[in-house]
Amino acid sequence: MERTSSIRRKAITRQHKGEVMIAGEQLRLRLHDGKLIKDRRYHLRTYPNCFVAQELIDWLVSHKEAPDRATAVCLMQHLMDHDILHHVCDKRPVLKDAKLLYRFRKDDGTFPFNREVKLFIRGQRLYEHLIGDNKSILQLREEHGVAYQRSFPGCQLIDWLLQNGEAESRRRGLELCRALQEHGIIQHVAKKHDFFDSGTLYQFCINFRRRRRLSELLNESEQGDNKDMAVSTQEDSYADSPFVLHKSPPQEGNIAFQSVRLSKDLKQVTSGRGGSLNSPQLHSSGFPPLAQLSSALVTCNPKSGKLLRRNFTCEELFAPGAPLIKRVLTVIGDAMGWGFVVRGIAPCYVQAVDPGSPSAAAGVKVRQFVCQVNGQCVLYLDYRTVNRLVMTGPRTVVLEVMEPLE
Repeated sequence: MERTSSIRRKAITRQHKGEVMIAGEQLRLRLHDGKLIKDRRYHLRTYPNCFVAQELIDWLVSHKEAPDRATAVCLMQHLMDHDILHHVCDKRPVLKDAKLLYRFRKDDGTFPFNREVKLFIRGQRLYEHLIGDNKSILQLREEHGVAYQRSFPGCQLIDWLLQNGEAESRRRGLELCRALQEHGIIQHVAKKHDFFDSGTLYQFCINFRRRRRLSELLNESEQGDNKDMAVSTQEDSYADSPFVLHKSPPQEGNIAFQSVRLSKDLKQVTSGRGGSLNSPQLHSSGFPPLAQLSSALVTCNPKSGKLLRRNFTCEELFAPGAPLIKRVLTVIGDAMGWGFVVRGIAPCYVQAVDPGSPSAAAGVKVRQFVCQVNGQCVLYLDYRTVNRLVMTGPRTVVLEVMEPLE
């Protein structure tokens, strides 16, 4: 058990490094397209393929990749700390918002292609190959009565590796797959088992094709290993998340959320569906950025009592005779997002719903336990992970929920 937990913690850390590499590469290509990266002269010397830090900070703020210059500097420093970019003369380990020249290591051949990076690149190549295969082994499959999208049996992946010359023997294929799991590239669908050459189902942890927003990097970094350990107590599960209702001073306006979280005093907090606007899918689809949308007012009613009238374990949700009913709901997000707040861990539940949102129209209600998101079991995941699955997935979200009988 301790070994499995240790492997998962390491996988989470390595997965974050992989996300940083993807985000850095996507940024590098965008900067090349925008002509910010080019040959520049300084003190009678030409530095190829570099950019001016001050110009980059301007670009990040103007393209809504960072809300302000200080955050933009933090984001770029994060890339420097992961050896994605560096000062052209390596004299400055810290990125300054000034007229100084920096360069992506991939543009000057100094990127450290160690075993970890090579394995990540190989995992990305395998993912692209499998996604593009007309007869891909990545399919909707079922394990223990739960359906998982783009999953594959371990034995079939090894068969595929052998057929495509990616492994010279089953033993080598098994070693490669276990290395991919240890580096946070693939995982057991329910995060319970190591990789085996069997019919056990696995999935890719990373969607390599999704466009990353740089702000995600800081959020992931701040969570660190806590993402794997989730939250030790129920109180901790109320920390900010992409769907959370952010506190702010009282304002006048229309009440959009009706939240029934326990509170001694009447509180007013802002965000509404704006909290779900960090989704890259929405931005890439032409939806307006968060800054262009007004926050909605949310009231937490102290008289409504505790949100959950009874705490259920994952096992109790599916126990025979449990006072619950299963429902499958299809929520089609709009320009404001989806309009619901998820909280808790193992299992997560709906804490608040915007009455005028797509989720309300689809039948999402407070106190519903979230069992599946787009065919993937989320019973044993914390709310941060569930939020990420929704926000990085398609605009149409299929939720399987368990609703307590009144």
